[in-house]
Amino acid sequence: MRRKLAIRLTALAAGSASAVLMAVTPAHAIADGTPATPGQYPFAAKFTMTHIPRPDGTFYNSACSGALVAPNFVLTAGHCFHDVNRVRVSGPPQYATTVTVGTVDLSANPGETRNVVNVWQSPVNDIALVKLDAPIRDIAPLAVSPIAPHVGEQLTMAGWGATSDVNATPGTVLNTGEVAVGEVDADTIGVHGVSPSPDTSSCLYDSGMPYFIPAGTKTGVLVSVESTGPSCPHDQLETTARADVVFQWIYQNIAQNAG
Repeated sequence: MRRKLAIRLTALAAGSASAVLMAVTPAHAIADGTPATPGQYPFAAKFTMTHIPRPDGTFYNSACSGALVAPNFVLTAGHCFHDVNRVRVSGPPQYATTVTVGTVDLSANPGETRNVVNVWQSPVNDIALVKLDAPIRDIAPLAVSPIAPHVGEQLTMAGWGATSDVNATPGTVLNTGEVAVGEVDADTIGVHGVSPSPDTSSCLYDSGMPYFIPAGTKTGVLVSVESTGPSCPHDQLETTARADVVFQWIYQNIAQNAG
């Protein structure tokens, strides 16, 4: 695992120098995972969306997960940002959206919260790059991997979703777990639970959750983000969107829109 991380970081450094719409059914948060310990994975982002319009004129609230990838940019699932017909859209969000990082338990620590001011939708898969209204400089972001994942590779996930599909509500505690890559496609990978249980899996409101190779407890390398899957908990393959296939796109947008 450490050798693979070193290879990814070396390739990332080289790639960064050169770098200087579909509708998707929302995925389900970590079921049968474990609560993160204080200070663990501070880059893990909790999205809170309010007053989202429906076609019938009513409104609802929702949530997603994500990861800080630059001081004022977060990566999440593209389908977290959509119009009234649930079609993915770019630009300023069509409903109020905040991002919270730097905490594992909202009841003990409110973390740092920013407003979302712009969204860019990936041209190839269910990923969105989100800009915050102010940078977060005291948290190390996740680097984005430029290397294709491989079957059998083990990844860590950290999300703010529910822990069960029964009466699901957005989580207030960050949960983590370990998965393995079971299938690699052109712009997605399928992952399945490994630890603490074979049915450790994404759940409702985990959409956009990062799957990554950790470098200690503070940062790491992002491999994919949560897209969609079966009801949780489950031991089947979960579909996640590959980050490496949009590596150049991510860092070009960050460079062009950092101001």
